[in-house]
Amino acid sequence: MKNQNLIAAFGLAALLASSALSTGALAAQVPEGTTLAAEQVFKYRVLDNINALDPQIVEDVETSSVVRSLFEGLYNSGADGNPVPGVAESHTVNEDNTVYTFKIRDTAKWSNGDPVTAGDFVYAWQRAVDPATASNYAYFVGLVGVVNADDIVAGTKTPDQLGVKAIDDKTLEVTLSFSSPWFVRSLSHATLFPAPKAVVEQFGIEWTKPENIVGNGAYVLTENTPGERVVAKRNPNYWDNEHTVIEEVQWLTINDENQGLTRWRAGEVDQTDVPAGQYPALKAELPDNTYSVPQFCTYYFSVNMTDKQPNEGLKDVKVREALNLAIDRDVIVNGVLQGGQTPAFSFAHPLTAGYTMPEIPASTMTQADRDAKAVELMTEAGYGKDKPLTINYIYNTSEAHKKIATVVSQMWKEKLGVNMSLADMEFQTLLDTRHSKTYELARNAWCGDYNEASTFISLHDSKSEQNDQGYANADVDKWLAEAKLASDPNPLYAQVEQQVATDVAIMPIYFYAKVFMQSSNVKGWPFDDVEQNWYAKDMYKVAE
Repeated sequence: MKNQNLIAAFGLAALLASSALSTGALAAQVPEGTTLAAEQVFKYRVLDNINALDPQIVEDVETSSVVRSLFEGLYNSGADGNPVPGVAESHTVNEDNTVYTFKIRDTAKWSNGDPVTAGDFVYAWQRAVDPATASNYAYFVGLVGVVNADDIVAGTKTPDQLGVKAIDDKTLEVTLSFSSPWFVRSLSHATLFPAPKAVVEQFGIEWTKPENIVGNGAYVLTENTPGERVVAKRNPNYWDNEHTVIEEVQWLTINDENQGLTRWRAGEVDQTDVPAGQYPALKAELPDNTYSVPQFCTYYFSVNMTDKQPNEGLKDVKVREALNLAIDRDVIVNGVLQGGQTPAFSFAHPLTAGYTMPEIPASTMTQADRDAKAVELMTEAGYGKDKPLTINYIYNTSEAHKKIATVVSQMWKEKLGVNMSLADMEFQTLLDTRHSKTYELARNAWCGDYNEASTFISLHDSKSEQNDQGYANADVDKWLAEAKLASDPNPLYAQVEQQVATDVAIMPIYFYAKVFMQSSNVKGWPFDDVEQNWYAKDMYKVAE
């Protein structure tokens, strides 16, 4: 049974029918006798500008880390990735895992001192699916099963028909359209955070500015300087403020990985990414500060599969398959990145709980066989070194992304005669371009929003706002719909992955590792959470 397998994988009694999770929330766990540093400021380097801080709008990983500090959902992710109570102190669920009832803790407050109520969640979730909000994550509420969410997003029902209601100020009831023992895992995602209705309605799109914002997280926003830094300080009204140690969090935008490393060495940041290819040397030099842990993300190339695709060559599946086969992933992970990443031929991450990876034919071939097949396919499509194909590729500014693109372009040039033009841009511009489907080939990556296969596989749905390819296959849509009701969705998920691989709507490159430098006085980082959802409230700094 699917439910039994998931319960075993998750190790959560709360996922059993008619049960409740009411264990204490995870906050900074400071061992007795620890001498804390005098300054409790955590400085975290980010590659790109921090974008919209609206929980129902945010869609990228780094901005989500800010939103998790400013707002809090019903449950958070613990250090091991399992749910721990947040605004909800407990919940119960009916026998078939379709009705969840949450008890909102009495001490939960907004940063202005107002109580957090069940109605704040109802407002936020309805806002997320309301077409007027224009959220690129509107689909998420339906993906996790909330009744009527998909119809509301499609415009055939109204937001007030969403399957969520406030029984009273401290009791929230959620009704799902299918049995979901993993629903609690999705509640740490920003889309399902509460929102302060009065503030949103008073200030409109400016409600998240430092002078206007009201949150319910462990920190309050004090500065947001685009392209430079975001600063948040402890929220005295947070329900667990007495166990919070870090006083201030800074997200510092440093566009260059090598500059980030230089500033880490100078003590100007507490954590930064390891530049591509430098992990082995840094691990040897600074073993106690250099880390590589699996991360729940897949790096891939998106192919524009819509009628807007301007490149006739990329419209041919033989060309797409040839390009995909000619990418030597071992060279990328072992020669370019060198940080513990692994080659990817399919989309869903291999560490997805309860999921069985399908066998993609290309994954069992040698690279020599892939290359030979690639040449054969390109020739059949009418391209080759005597008639080269030209491709325009876009990526967000990063030395690592540039290196990967350069190496792939060399592979394609040498093996297939393809000319690839590279263009870098700011991350938000890349997001907008992918969403508008006005590109040929684009750098992409997806990090799972919760640990269940649908967080990856659902992106192939033609209706998903995060389907940047504009990929549409009727069989895929049908299988995804059937998977929601299946006792074991794995065979259907495998069919989806195999069909997407056949159509080559994406070109998976590698599964992530989070490779980073961290100051030795920082404690409480969630190394064992494959999603790498970190909370400054759970961290602290010791005296050196």
